[in-house]
Amino acid sequence: MTRVAAIDCGTNSIRLLVADVDQEAGTLVDLDRRMEVVRLGQGVDRTGRLAPEALARTLDAAMRYASVCDGFGVEAIRFVATSATRDAENRQEFVDGVRAALGVEPEVVVGTEEAELSFRGATGVLAGSHPGPFLVVDLGGGSTEVVLGTDVPTAAFSMDVGCVRLTERHLRSDPPSADEVAASVADVRAALDEAAAVVPFGQAVTLVGLAGSVTTVTAHALGLPAYDPKAIDGAVLSVEGTLAACDDLLARTREERASLGFMHPGRVDVIGAGALVWREVVTRVRDEVAAAGGRLENVVTSEHDILDGIAWSAATR
Repeated sequence: MTRVAAIDCGTNSIRLLVADVDQEAGTLVDLDRRMEVVRLGQGVDRTGRLAPEALARTLDAAMRYASVCDGFGVEAIRFVATSATRDAENRQEFVDGVRAALGVEPEVVVGTEEAELSFRGATGVLAGSHPGPFLVVDLGGGSTEVVLGTDVPTAAFSMDVGCVRLTERHLRSDPPSADEVAASVADVRAALDEAAAVVPFGQAVTLVGLAGSVTTVTAHALGLPAYDPKAIDGAVLSVEGTLAACDDLLARTREERASLGFMHPGRVDVIGAGALVWREVVTRVRDEVAAAGGRLENVVTSEHDILDGIAWSAATR
């Protein structure tokens, strides 16, 4: 048994999982799981740099996480940083700050490794209840990873579209205008064209969505009065119900989104773009599965994602 801490620092949020991993038994037991919205990727798509205030928010959270790790007596920490830090000219400031706070080197992983970690985290708990091949989609703030496989990944691609990136690039009106939505859709479809050249979407039997945009759409589709991870994790939604929930969130005003009981305050501004990306992904996969002679009727949501994959990897180093 190894007690590990996994930290996933993305474009919108920074998350911590402290867990006991038993490699022989193949089990991962949560001890603490938490998330803070720090918006590290604020403005990166436009400036190419991490904003000083965004960096400060993120490093403050890292110091709080260091205290949590100390309290649990963690044996190993792995800190993975994703899209925003991949793109930033001044990422060394981030690296130095994390090292000072936690005593570990943050790893700025490439998109394919990000996809593989997400696949390991999601399929570790879903493989016994759903058939493969799985198409796992990790919809983040700056990028969206798609990875196909059954026991191990066989194809993966990282798309430079995410809820923060698209919001900053296109969705400025409240609610978004038709032209803004059209521009966003064009970006996502172009990215999906690139992804489909690498990942054969039509081979998917089970489509699995991960991360905050997807879980929030799922909460909306389920009509939850408050965010409930137990109800969301493993939820199976119809394709039609998923698309309807996406369309509804995209069309709402900021005030209407903020009034939803399950909505995290840090996601109010970007969930419209997240819903748009998820709508386009689900639609494309459904159509490609149909073209290959299959039928995609449902979408599975998982609360187990890249964070779990990082924890597994921390225990095996």
